[in-house]
This record gives sequence, structure tokens and C-alpha cells, in this order.
Amino acid sequence: MKKNHLETGAAGEEFAVAYLDKRDYIVLERNWRCKHFEIDIIATHQDLLVFIEVKTRNSLAFGYPEESINKIKMKRLKLAATVYHFNHPQYKRIQFNVISILLQHNQPVSIEMFEDVYF
Repeated sequence: MKKNHLETGAAGEEFAVAYLDKRDYIVLERNWRCKHFEIDIIATHQDLLVFIEVKTRNSLAFGYPEESINKIKMKRLKLAATVYHFNHPQYKRIQFNVISILLQHNQPVSIEMFEDVYF
């Protein structure tokens, strides 16, 4: 049975959290919302507050998952991050990461994290 995009996204976020956990990230929030903005994962790593966008696909028919992040999405992510950071000023340094996941038969065949991305 083929998954819809919401199920694929939720599965990808579960794999992303496990991936981050293995790399000593501490997940603070998942699917954090502020009005109509959302951040998939907010975590800390060492002394950084990290805002993470997770992109998951079941095939490469429309390109790599990370290629679907456009300027509008990045602008919204930055606006949401600004609100979150304003309310959590104890973090002096922030970073934006992207986790790209390709699934096959509901299992990840590749997980790649792009660190410190800025558009």
C-alpha cells in the first residue's frame, strides 16, 4: 500500500529523530508551531540550538528530498526560529540543518544531514 505524503513525512521524522539521537542531539520539540509556521525538529547539539527541516521521499522521480526546500519555506522556517529563539534566549548560537531521507519499502535507504544551511 502506498503511503500518502503525511504518512511519509511522519515516518521520515521518526527516522530523523533516531538519527539525531545516535549523534548526541537532544530533541527539544517536534512539529513546533507558531501561528501558521512550523519547525519539524528543534534540538540542541553541544552549545547550539538547531532548527531542523526534515524532507522525506519514496522515490527520486521528482528529485532529491532536500531539493524541495524553496526560498518561501526557508523564510518561514527562519521566522518561526526567530520566535522560538526570542522565547529561549539562553541559547547564544543557532543553526539550521536539513535532514534528507529516501525511503524504500517504508525503510530508509539513505539519510543525509546537511548542517549549517543558510538560504
